[in-house]
Amino acid sequence: MENLIGKKVIIRGDRSGVFFGTLVARVEREVTLNNCRRIWYWEGAASISQLASEGTQKPGNCKFTVTVDSIVILDTIEIIPCTDKAIKSIEGVKVWKIQ
Repeated sequence: MENLIGKKVIIRGDRSGVFFGTLVARVEREVTLNNCRRIWYWEGAASISQLASEGTQKPGNCKFTVTVDSIVILDTIEIIPCTDKAIKSIEGVKVWKIQ
């Protein structure tokens, strides 16, 4: 898992949800991500595994939040490295927020 430090990943928390960002630290289930977006809702991928490997085929239907500089997730149960294709797709999704 140490080889993922500095890489863009998707994290699934037990209760906190799904996140995309750069992995900067991990201690047991506690993970720190930089430049992080919460993936609140997605379409165009069957699972977060497909999202991490292929991105979304329907970026206009996704709800990915604003980017925060840093976040600590305390309940991590999955860490999935993202491919370059997925990173480009995820980063291309328009920010979902209340105006």
